[in-house]
Amino acid sequence: MPLARSLSVTSLSGLEDWDEEFDLENAVLFEIAWEVANKVGGIYTVIQTKARLTAEEWGENYFLVGPYVESNVRTQVELIEPTNPELKRTIDKMNSSGCKVYFGRWLIEGSPYVVLIDVAFTAWSLDRWKSELWDLCDIGVPWFDREANDAVLFGFLTAWLLGEYAAQSEEPPHVVAHFHEWLAGLGLVLCRHRQLPVATIFTTHATLLGRYLCAGNVDFYNNLAEFNLDKEAGDRQIYHRYCLERAAAHCAHVFTTVSQITAIEAEHLLKRKPDIVTPNGLNVKKFSAVHEFQNLHAQSKNRIQEFIRGHFYGHLDFNLDKCLFLFIAGRYEFSNKGADIFLEALARLNYLLRVNHSDVTVIAFFIMPARTNNFNVETLKGQAVRKQLWDTAHTVKERFGKKLYESLLVGQLPDVSKMLDKEDFTIMKRAIFATQRQCQPPICTHNMLEDSSDPILNCVRRIGLFNSSADRVKIIFHPEFLSSTSPLLPMDYEEFVRGCHLGVFPSYYEPWGYTPAECTVMGIPSVSTNLSGFGCFMEEHIADPSAYGTFLYICYTFNCLNMQHFTSYLLSTGIYILDRRRQRIIQRNRTERLSDLLDWRYLGRYYTAARHMALAKAFPDTYIYEPQEPTSTTGFRYPRPASVPPSPALSRHSSPHHSEAEDNDDEDERYDEDLEAEKDRVNIRQPYTPPLKNKSPGNSNGITSEKN
Repeated sequence: MPLARSLSVTSLSGLEDWDEEFDLENAVLFEIAWEVANKVGGIYTVIQTKARLTAEEWGENYFLVGPYVESNVRTQVELIEPTNPELKRTIDKMNSSGCKVYFGRWLIEGSPYVVLIDVAFTAWSLDRWKSELWDLCDIGVPWFDREANDAVLFGFLTAWLLGEYAAQSEEPPHVVAHFHEWLAGLGLVLCRHRQLPVATIFTTHATLLGRYLCAGNVDFYNNLAEFNLDKEAGDRQIYHRYCLERAAAHCAHVFTTVSQITAIEAEHLLKRKPDIVTPNGLNVKKFSAVHEFQNLHAQSKNRIQEFIRGHFYGHLDFNLDKCLFLFIAGRYEFSNKGADIFLEALARLNYLLRVNHSDVTVIAFFIMPARTNNFNVETLKGQAVRKQLWDTAHTVKERFGKKLYESLLVGQLPDVSKMLDKEDFTIMKRAIFATQRQCQPPICTHNMLEDSSDPILNCVRRIGLFNSSADRVKIIFHPEFLSSTSPLLPMDYEEFVRGCHLGVFPSYYEPWGYTPAECTVMGIPSVSTNLSGFGCFMEEHIADPSAYGTFLYICYTFNCLNMQHFTSYLLSTGIYILDRRRQRIIQRNRTERLSDLLDWRYLGRYYTAARHMALAKAFPDTYIYEPQEPTSTTGFRYPRPASVPPSPALSRHSSPHHSEAEDNDDEDERYDEDLEAEKDRVNIRQPYTPPLKNKSPGNSNGITSEKN
């Protein structure tokens, strides 16, 4: 098995010896991606959350480059005149030559500058540039692949932008151009072919071929060295895309990827070993809820319970206080994201709960966007019925309160038999009759355009989980991203995650995994696999990940999840979380404390190192970069907490029931939250604060200030 890992370049122990004082005077950073101010997938989150830290480091010399999409610009970008004189001359020259290039500020944290290029406006050059691409690289792009056509236009325009900027600069600039993914990679290839004075970085967040192979039910990780890459790419009609990606990886001064497991994948599929691994982070302040952490969980859980009351009206024969809320979220890739494994485990979990006569109910949410045309009428009706019952209860309560008040005013105790009259009973009976339902609660909250071929719905039909009263596991498929303006479940994604008990992400192909990372930052335990980048990262940096609420299921082979074992694992984890309230609170506190490990203030330093490495390779006469190799004796590794058993590993039940002795032991357990928190803080250094640059308009190059 090629996945045996030694201490890797992702180890935080290497950070201690990195040179933070790196002279960036006369250096300019262009970060280029198709998802700049244009949300398509996870790369948007990476760039958006990292922008503040990068803007602090580079000041006025940091520019994001992306496509101009008018609908996004109207709501996210403030168009202004360029502040950098060289860049202003560059944009003016390009606009006068038949392009449309816009400059502005992206209205996110850090307010970074953005250069937006209208690729559609220069579509008249597509055939000429395709011909040039063939002459230079022997890469042919078919006319019907619109995404690849956009990549060609975007690549030539970004190379034009960087070349023109170098030409307009009075002194030779030290330009760093960081390209994300294959859609932007052609610009890097052209920069190297034209020998532009640019230090280039290419980051692949997931290899194209890897994603396609895993989606096709291939034993991927055990055959990485065996694939005929050209044939596999050709069979899937992505050979031209694969060539663009591989060319960018080989032409870059510095090649990076987001996790150790993706680095192994890239080494086999792209035939180049990444120079450094740059894990994805989050702006932890956005999710931190100081001193209100547990309260926010309770508030969000109550809002989810309100939705459940409406969705299951007429079949609400279970105790909401004994409900365990599980969820899986992300791109709708049925196998890659582990939705198939999750559904199979839920079917077996339902059987175990039923045969053991458990009073626990598991409600599993699937938050995966798919093609729909509207909300499900039955789902909307459920929320309307719930609101009607709420209004009826308030009406009767007001009438009851008025009679009680009048009785007390005259100094008499009320006659309870007369407090509710026939009209009150009539109102309540009508409300009860309104909750009668002739069908099962719906699985899907929306009307699917391809209902008969939808993978999740077909799997639900096969395993027979139809939200019947006898089922202890209920399923809700929400094929749309969550929004606080939704009439069904009016919650943002962050609020929803806070209200759940457990995130389940048994991914087979997950280069990083923002969903479990967001769970960790918000203090929600999650189940992941060591085939995900996030799982590998946690396994490497934490002695016992489950002690901190990251339950890693070890998985090294194709369809390796033994369903019976995984179901037992899920059952013991879920019942543990639900049945022991005090342990649940402790677990959330521990999980939330890991948020520092995922903060960009730590993980952003890998990007800093990649840029320094690229500058040293492109401009060796000016920059020197010699990081020391990490050793196993430096750095830190989160220890296992010394207090109570934190996970079901030591308290696993053969059935959902638990003994009274366990409850008694739980009450006598000694646990000092402040002491535990202090122990954890000892094992992690204070967040890195990059040197700030003078942002005065008069100094376009910026001056590095002294560190505090």
